[in-house]
Amino acid sequence: MEIIGVAGIPEVHPGDELGPMVLQAASAQGTPIEDGDVVVVTQKIVSKAEGQLVDLSTVEPSKKALRLAAESGRNPRIVELVLRESRTIVRKDLERGILITETIHGFVCANAGIDTSNVPGHETVSLLPKDSDRSAAAIRRHLCDAIPVTDLAVVVSDTFGRAWRNGHVNFAIGVAGMEPIKDYRGTVDAHGETLHVTRIAIADEIAAASELVMAKADGIPVAIVRGVTFTGGDGGVAGLLRDRSTDLFR
Repeated sequence: MEIIGVAGIPEVHPGDELGPMVLQAASAQGTPIEDGDVVVVTQKIVSKAEGQLVDLSTVEPSKKALRLAAESGRNPRIVELVLRESRTIVRKDLERGILITETIHGFVCANAGIDTSNVPGHETVSLLPKDSDRSAAAIRRHLCDAIPVTDLAVVVSDTFGRAWRNGHVNFAIGVAGMEPIKDYRGTVDAHGETLHVTRIAIADEIAAASELVMAKADGIPVAIVRGVTFTGGDGGVAGLLRDRSTDLFR
């Protein structure tokens, strides 16, 4: 398996088409996209291209946001955006200014995935894409039409913390062209026992692996993961999200 960082992608602005930018950069560095590849694209450039940027000066904090901001020492305008982008607050650590929320997309993460890093201006923040599956599908559609290839997947990734573990990992927040989970239920292990539970989150594994060549400050927002076996499909990211009825920790 190879993980190839794609350098040379210029600063992304609202309205840019990411498919052509990724295709051109990969070809220019001598690693053109091939059939069977998984292309991992960071959330940040997707959000930039889709205009998911907010000038904090335009945000009017609610009473709840003002109260939480006063208790946590956070910017009340950012807290207001966190509340707007969330279905519910799952946990809060006001001493450290952290709100763990379930976002409107169904992700459970810190501060609704709102980010202040690698965005232009001190008063600008990025929100998660409105529909990362749709974003991944649009990039994949351009790549498949332009190359052309058919056995190609696209994953939109973001960096989340993890319950019970220190450190952050890239997770898949959008998937196109592949089933996000490899299901081993009903198969037999090396000792002849039938597996009843095991389902591997292959889209998350691919997203996590891609971070090894991206790194936060290296200006590599895209990776090509080559040589990994995946099942084609249109399941999207929903299969990775645990239903609240089976979530024992909320």
